[in-house]
Amino acid sequence: MTMMLDIAEIARATGLSSRALRFYEARGLIRPLRGEGGRRIFGAGELERLHAIVALKRAGFTLAAIGGMLDRPSAALGPMIAAQTRVVEAERAALAETAMLLRSIQSRIDAGERIDVATLCSLIRKGNAMTTTQWKSVVDRHFTEEEQAHWAERMEALAPDFDQDAYQARWAALGQRIAAALPMAPDSETARGFVREWHALLAPFRAVATPEMLAGATRLHENRAVWDGQADPGFSSEVWQFIQAAGAAMKARGESPEG
Repeated sequence: MTMMLDIAEIARATGLSSRALRFYEARGLIRPLRGEGGRRIFGAGELERLHAIVALKRAGFTLAAIGGMLDRPSAALGPMIAAQTRVVEAERAALAETAMLLRSIQSRIDAGERIDVATLCSLIRKGNAMTTTQWKSVVDRHFTEEEQAHWAERMEALAPDFDQDAYQARWAALGQRIAAALPMAPDSETARGFVREWHALLAPFRAVATPEMLAGATRLHENRAVWDGQADPGFSSEVWQFIQAAGAAMKARGESPEG
């Protein structure tokens, strides 16, 4: 007799939440059957596919990459594994640097030095000063000198009191909130709220950017697999993919992502 499980049984078998299972279905990673009353029914093939998703996520692969691997089982894995290895090693190096920075600050506190939040933030910014150099390396590979000069000229049109550090911190905060909420159905009300926040945060950039600049920024993130782990825009590639999916869902319903 063919094994058929409902969503609650699959959740227990895989350790995934029902919300995660629905999210994976919305992303096209799994395709459960529909039983009486629209109830989701999973067979042995879907259970095996879910175990594969869990395993590949543990290795850090994005959902987009996982979907491609599962849909093309005969594809060459060598280049994908090599690329993911580079990402993991870059993340490990970044974490090691952060740990070293925090240990250094902790040792100063242990020695009796008074460090308040403002000082801590300053020390972290100085410790992460290399981020600018990392971004320059990424930008140089994706934009010509003429394009970079055009960007610099247009960005000068930002308000004189524009605080780049505070702006980047807001992106990091939004990225963290979205990541904490995933997995999430792209067509949910919460997802629509995140998309509106995302576009509201883009407003200062959109106010000065040309269509070519907007297209270039989109291409940069669409090619993130090439540079992921080398620089930090404040949000993960999975967050970026989710926002694109949620924004597309809004447009399909005739809603404007910009509110």
